[in-house]
Amino acid sequence: MTKFNTVEMIRIWATLTGLFLVALYFAVLWLGVAPSPMIAMLATAIGGFEIFFFGQDQWLKRRGKHG
Repeated sequence: MTKFNTVEMIRIWATLTGLFLVALYFAVLWLGVAPSPMIAMLATAIGGFEIFFFGQDQWLKRRGKHG
């Protein structure tokens, strides 16, 4: 089994939470109830968090190769 460090575990939980919120949003929408704007804002915030960390990983990898 792979051991993840703390940052990787935060990213995994953020991803799972974001996917759950998106599924919840569409489930509520499918049931015909007006979804709360808070669900969309939370999913967007988590997506932004993940995009930031992805960009940071790419930048650090590139920086490591070029000094």
